[in-house]
Amino acid sequence: MSSRGAQCDCEELYRQLLDAMMNADRARAAEIIDSALSGGIPPARVITDILDPAIVRLGAMWEGESISLAQNFIASKIAEDALLRCLPERKEPHGPKGVAVIGNIEDDFHSLGRRTVGLFLGTAGWQVVDLGNDVPAEQFLEKALEVKASVIGVSAMMQTTALNIKKLRDLIDREGQKDRIKLAVGGAVFNWRPELVAEVGGDGTTRNAVGADHLFTRLQKLALASGHVS
Repeated sequence: MSSRGAQCDCEELYRQLLDAMMNADRARAAEIIDSALSGGIPPARVITDILDPAIVRLGAMWEGESISLAQNFIASKIAEDALLRCLPERKEPHGPKGVAVIGNIEDDFHSLGRRTVGLFLGTAGWQVVDLGNDVPAEQFLEKALEVKASVIGVSAMMQTTALNIKKLRDLIDREGQKDRIKLAVGGAVFNWRPELVAEVGGDGTTRNAVGADHLFTRLQKLALASGHVS
């Protein structure tokens, strides 16, 4: 299959998947993903070119209040099911790569992206501590110190909630944990406004969950290099 042909196929499959998600058609969504995989499209590309655009579009529709909470919830579950069909088998290393604390920042309730990152990290061999939605800065830092995590991953869908990440950045610095704990940020708004990563004090980001393992590994190495991680 040529790259142009694959791109056309991915665009069409993205539209079909989004339609299935919006119509709560779980069986159809599974067929679309299976068709893409059996047709020779690599799993990583199915995620980045078919599933991820559907998730981003879903988030934009939720932000614009053009879909209901019930629609968003069902579509999110279908997207999660579709993602699981693309994930490789979970690695079973001698021990976890490290501990990652993740959650949606205070006032943010768009959980699909965070759960997707958690699935990728878990598959890659991380021990994931998921704090869920609407997590205040103090809870993030308290849990990271408790479980000896060197990376905190914070998700935000909209700019208004993303700015709350500044509270966590300030808290980490104020408590003298800047070298020991690194801050990964993610969510659709950081794709639209890359400069927001620095504005909220993030140490790094990734466009989608496919890059989560690489990002968290890099940030953990920076923390280890500082000599402040046991």
